[in-house]
Amino acid sequence: MTELVTLDQFDRKLLALVQKNNLRPARELAEAVGLSESAVLRRLRRMRSEGVIVADVAVVDPAVAGEVVSIHVLVSLERERSFDLDAFIRKIRQRPEVKKIWYVTGEVDFVLLLRLPGMDHYADFVDDVFHADENVKSFKTIVAIREIETGGV
Repeated sequence: MTELVTLDQFDRKLLALVQKNNLRPARELAEAVGLSESAVLRRLRRMRSEGVIVADVAVVDPAVAGEVVSIHVLVSLERERSFDLDAFIRKIRQRPEVKKIWYVTGEVDFVLLLRLPGMDHYADFVDDVFHADENVKSFKTIVAIREIETGGV
């Protein structure tokens, strides 16, 4: 189980800022939260070492990168033994169209977020991944009309 880390108001303010732009200079972060640059750098280093900040990433605009269709897929498997779950996850992780994977409770087993150039690419994905896997019982496709930003990450 993951160990919880205690975060104070300064840590939370820093996290909110670096989640929006992790390239912001320490000087600007310090001004925004009311700490010295060295204190800001120390806190960020601590949060990285404690696993609060797990990655510094680039957020890619899917449309500019040629991934104009966002699709969520709800997947149900025939069997949920450890071996079967691991095999499905390994296969899905190898697909570049799959941007996020959630193993969930309820009526389905997985929720996938795909980004693709078009629906013809999704048809190929369906054939290669779902129809070719005897352990995929069913899947339901939800195509996003428009992504609405919330301001959070």
